[in-house]
Amino acid sequence: MNVYLDNNSTTKLDPKVKEILCETTDIFGNANVIYQQGIDTRAKLNEAYDTIYNSLNASDNDDIVFTSSTTEGNNAIIKTFLDMFLKGSGKNHIISCVAEHSSIKAPLSYCKSFGMEVTYLETDKNGLINLDELKAAITEKTALISILMASNETGAIQPIKDIAKIARGAGVPFHSDGAQAIGKIKVDLTDLDVDYFTFSAHKFHGPKGIGGVFIKANAPFVPLVHGSKNVMGGKRAGSIYNNGIFAMAKAIEMANNDMNIAYMKNHIGALRDKLEELILSIPDTKSYVPKDKRLNNIVVASFKGIEGEAMLWDMYQNGISISTGSSCSSEDLEASAVVEALGEETAIANATVMFALSRFTTHEEIEYIMEKLPKIVERIRGISMTYAKQKAFSAYVEEH
Repeated sequence: MNVYLDNNSTTKLDPKVKEILCETTDIFGNANVIYQQGIDTRAKLNEAYDTIYNSLNASDNDDIVFTSSTTEGNNAIIKTFLDMFLKGSGKNHIISCVAEHSSIKAPLSYCKSFGMEVTYLETDKNGLINLDELKAAITEKTALISILMASNETGAIQPIKDIAKIARGAGVPFHSDGAQAIGKIKVDLTDLDVDYFTFSAHKFHGPKGIGGVFIKANAPFVPLVHGSKNVMGGKRAGSIYNNGIFAMAKAIEMANNDMNIAYMKNHIGALRDKLEELILSIPDTKSYVPKDKRLNNIVVASFKGIEGEAMLWDMYQNGISISTGSSCSSEDLEASAVVEALGEETAIANATVMFALSRFTTHEEIEYIMEKLPKIVERIRGISMTYAKQKAFSAYVEEH
């Protein structure tokens, strides 16, 4: 049996989405011209826009700009405020969080090379920032607050509405990287009251190469990609990925509806809990972030004496796909800074692995893992030179 549990990295195409992606390749016209192919394309794009706006509950006054990925959207938002700083805004400070994805941290590092300052808020053992620390970090020179909605590494869900309220009260624009949110928890952009929100279709069973950035009405935005001004209101140049947009619209409609969110919470959440119970029944194991503060699809666990890469290899040999650390940097073989931020030791943070389920995960797949995992742990520990030397730790059972 082959079991795929790396769904915080990327997801399989939903068959209904795949059908639209393939069928609409014939809708290829330039939407900005008046011949028939362009008219047909514009009509279909308008339908897709309506679907995405309605699914995410965005206002007609807001903008949703199509991008290639969350990474592009994150860069566009952050570099908007770098551009404003370089043009004399006087705002040289950005607040973020240690749990952010590299697509936030890397452009923030780039901003620092131009003289901007960045404050990274720490997280507690639940993976959450402290709101009082956020308030204290805001200064008159703070240009932007950027806090992810949910962690791809731990599943910790940040209090986005509370953060937005603090940002709004301080007059500071607020961006949230929502790559891990859509399809797992309900995303209502009007209710969240964020200024910016970024996402990628391949995280919720859509195609790779298409994503979006939500820009609240009147929020500042400087295009990252320059070119023709008649594309997306001049906010991003380049030919539009037509059938990718059509497919993403269907993916969002399916992922963010109440029925799917309930299914993820109840059915997939129950499968996740079953898997986690098995993991914690194995001696010297540990999981992270209480369930009520974590996405319903993920278990992050450490196994004493077992390096994450060793676990990945043995799981792979048994047809099971999981990951370590950030899905975009798992080849770096470095300890997870996000897990370390929970208070974990570096040696153990380096041994964490992620089991990320999707709406396509089955009972049979979880049963298969439950059969294989204890044998895998026993085998690796049997040849481990560090297992007997590491200090023991018991299962993390605090109201999981």
